[in-house]
Amino acid sequence: MDRRFALAAVLVAVVGLGGTWLAIRLTQPGGDGFAQCRGGAVAGGSLGGPFTLVSETGETVTSEEVIDRPSLLYFGYTYCPDVCPIDAMRNAQAVEMLDAEGIEVKPVFISVDPARDTPEVLAQYTANFHDRMLGLTGSEEQVREAAQAYRVLYSANDDDPEFYTVNHTAFSYIVLPEVGFVDVVRRDEAPEALADRLACFARAAE
Repeated sequence: MDRRFALAAVLVAVVGLGGTWLAIRLTQPGGDGFAQCRGGAVAGGSLGGPFTLVSETGETVTSEEVIDRPSLLYFGYTYCPDVCPIDAMRNAQAVEMLDAEGIEVKPVFISVDPARDTPEVLAQYTANFHDRMLGLTGSEEQVREAAQAYRVLYSANDDDPEFYTVNHTAFSYIVLPEVGFVDVVRRDEAPEALADRLACFARAAE
């Protein structure tokens, strides 16, 4: 498959999946302590839940161990030609801004391509963005269960067994320890705005 055509197909699919997901949106009950931090009104059900995955250091970890501080979760894959690196860099930039303010947020990159994204591959990939970014992979079943918890859709284009692409929902998720999912982050949100929102959630959770 021509690389330009493959990239276009990925972007179209991501936008399509994102549009479907946004049509559903998500809800959190009104009157909670994080209302002032949310990106907008939401409706339709809850996201998040427990998962067990394998970290980039090769250890099996649970969601409770991963989300031990305010966290920013993103589902993608290291062979992604464009979308994932841009999103991962935006997330890392927002986290760096908060580091300067003494607010620690953990950036997490969860692979939807476990066949190629081994712990070693993820460790090399996340090191390009932030020294605290944690890469997670696992078995097909483990990844599927984690993705389903966050309503992440993904599907591999398997026309090329080695250089295939993966269509996937491209949002980030703000998650707090002992609270769980609190808000979704769209791709068009700037690092500065994301940093402000993360800071709001982190302070409200104290």
